Amino acid sequence: MASIDVSLVVVVHGGGASNISANRKELVREGIARAATEGYKILKAGGSAVDAVEGAVTVLENDPEFNAGYGSVLNVNGDIEMDASIMDGKDLSAGAVSAVRCIANPVKLARLVMEKTPHCFLTGHGAEKFAADMGIPQIPVEKLITERTKKHLEKEKLEKGAQKADCPKKGLRNSGTVGAVALDCKGNLAYATSTGGIVNKMVGRVGDSPCIGAGGYADNNLGAVSTTGHGESILKVNLARLALFHVEQGKTVGEAAELALDYMKSKLKGLGGLILVNKTGDWVAKWTSASMPWAAVKNGKLQAGIDVCETKTRDLPC
Repeated sequence: MASIDVSLVVVVHGGGASNISANRKELVREGIARAATEGYKILKAGGSAVDAVEGAVTVLENDPEFNAGYGSVLNVNGDIEMDASIMDGKDLSAGAVSAVRCIANPVKLARLVMEKTPHCFLTGHGAEKFAADMGIPQIPVEKLITERTKKHLEKEKLEKGAQKADCPKKGLRNSGTVGAVALDCKGNLAYATSTGGIVNKMVGRVGDSPCIGAGGYADNNLGAVSTTGHGESILKVNLARLALFHVEQGKTVGEAAELALDYMKSKLKGLGGLILVNKTGDWVAKWTSASMPWAAVKNGKLQAGIDVCETKTRDLPC
């Protein structure tokens, strides 16, 4: 089994941020490591890359420390509107949802769009009707709201006075996304990305996370990417596909990530981050924001970090 295990890779991120308070860092670190470990367990049990990214992102959607699912940030009306997408690099199958409300795990709904409809993307009421048709339980939106997200919205309204979602650097402080990429034992790649968006956003605002090519991309010939950061900037440069373009041109995963993020920063002053794994299992986690919680498992070793130059490594139990 060890020889098969060599090719198994899962990388997850918990969103680009300007800062994470000291009292939250340990909770965030534990949550991100738990998600990566879950994804890797799925791969070790013979699951596909799609299974692994869905499983890892579900863990993060269920964790109130992250801006996705339970703990999603609130829009201008104090409501939650969530976006998610998923893609299979084997045949470029993709599924996405946007502006969905009363469901716990948007990533699961995105996968159902990919596998059970002829479409790639469902939004709002149509996505919610589809969720009901698929037997996904509806939950009151209050169950997804936390005290922290309520305070976050109050603080943002006081500080801004008016919506300024077009300011990338300020916007980053109040955004964040979760995502995962994986390579399975058959050489298949996949990504999944999920978010609650930007705090105090206009009703109906959709960012990059559900948009194939911006919020993520997967192609077995190239690699898989999940992005995070200022959604409007990511959309404008098509960040995920841009990073894979550089892979296509022969760049290493580190070079590709850096070139794509630097372009977004120089062109738009947009900050963010991404995780990338290529078809041979090389991976990277890179960001231009102050921090980005990430974790990766390869060859049974878990590595994780939040800030630049900070990586902790440990062996996972067999």
